[in-house]
Amino acid sequence: MSKNPYRQDREELKELLQQYDNLKTGRSHSFIEEDAFEKIIDYFDDKDELIQALEVTDYAINQYPYSSSLLIKRADLLIAAKKYKESLYFLEQAEILDSSDINLYILKTDAYLALDQQEKAAEVLEDALNYFGGEEKLELLFELTDVYDDYENFDKVFDCLKMILEMDPNNEEALYKICFWTDFTGRNEEGIRLHQKIIEDFPFSELAWFNLAAAYQGIKLYEKAIDAYQYAVAIDEKFDYAWRNMGDAYLRLRKYKDAIEVLQKVLELARPEDVIYEAIGHCYDKLHNYAQARFNYRKATHLNQDDSQLFYKIAVTYMNEGVWDSAIKNLHIAMRIHRLQPEYNLAMGQCFMEQGKIEEAVQYFGNVVRNKPKNSNGWLELLKCLYHAKCIDEGLEYVEHAIELTNVKPIFLFYKSAFLLAAGKSKEAIIQLELGMEKNPKLVKKFIELNPSILQNQLVVDVIARFKRNKSI
Repeated sequence: MSKNPYRQDREELKELLQQYDNLKTGRSHSFIEEDAFEKIIDYFDDKDELIQALEVTDYAINQYPYSSSLLIKRADLLIAAKKYKESLYFLEQAEILDSSDINLYILKTDAYLALDQQEKAAEVLEDALNYFGGEEKLELLFELTDVYDDYENFDKVFDCLKMILEMDPNNEEALYKICFWTDFTGRNEEGIRLHQKIIEDFPFSELAWFNLAAAYQGIKLYEKAIDAYQYAVAIDEKFDYAWRNMGDAYLRLRKYKDAIEVLQKVLELARPEDVIYEAIGHCYDKLHNYAQARFNYRKATHLNQDDSQLFYKIAVTYMNEGVWDSAIKNLHIAMRIHRLQPEYNLAMGQCFMEQGKIEEAVQYFGNVVRNKPKNSNGWLELLKCLYHAKCIDEGLEYVEHAIELTNVKPIFLFYKSAFLLAAGKSKEAIIQLELGMEKNPKLVKKFIELNPSILQNQLVVDVIARFKRNKSI
């Protein structure tokens, strides 16, 4: 045996290239073996000398016209040269000679896809499935999933992956892919049955447990999902995606303490991500632990300084504690990123209103109604602000705009009544109150919340009592 096989191969290739050069130049009659031609073609192909490689195939096919492997090599090179129709011609010739080479069908598929003929590409592979088994059939099925994906026949993608797993239940690539496609196609019940069968035969497949859990999660069976994720992490404690999804399932069940514990595990196992810190912050928020919520939201901002929502969420924690200046500071940061976001302007207006800074509050509420004129929330906050600031004339003007732009939402009839009462226009106020009561009597609670002392007005009490007798409030 040679002590240096690489050197021997190099010398052999050098000799083959010399023979080929002799053949081209006609210096001597040279007979080159078929497999030697293939080595020469591969040499030029590896060096990305496509024209040279194609030229070799001309000589080779001329010498071996009935070689299907040489015809397939030429077709492969023609695809690389973007000569797809010519490639298909040589593949047809190769198929007549030998239809048992899997590369024949894969290259046909590539050519049809390049010609934007996805259905023909699928037909080629579908037919080929009848002639192959084992690993070759699996390879064809994976090719077919890509073709179906390419022309957006997504249910067929799922079907192919399901067939692969029925043949090879431990196929990692298929297990990874089918998780996405189960969710995307909404075929969660099928996914559950498929993975339950796999688990019966392979109970220590963490990917099968993960996919089973994800399918349960897809139909909102969160308790079952958590059980399956726990099996997955029992098999592989470092399975960070299982911990992550388990955290989401706990969140959906509003089990915030459990969610925090699980999401902290994700931070231990994987690179820190802003979405994980944000989710932990959200859990603490729901538990009314605003200091810890802020701590995690801030961690998230260090990883993603362009997410204005994180600064808004920090501001809301301060608003919940009544720390208005700190809330305003964080809202300013959020609004540097998204200045006209209605949610941020609404919160800013609420902060200034709480501080008694009516002019500033009206400015921000005004931004909300300008950007979302058909949305009730901005109008409600603006009108509340004007009412408590005793800006009655402005309130009457704006309530008319609110009624018109929100398609006469009943709540604004109540607000109009309140402003008219404040303006001393009792008769008109009672008419508006009656209109509001006819449309939605339950909204009278918000009318009273605006100014509880309004119940000292006997006319108001009489209207409410009359409707109470006739309808349920």
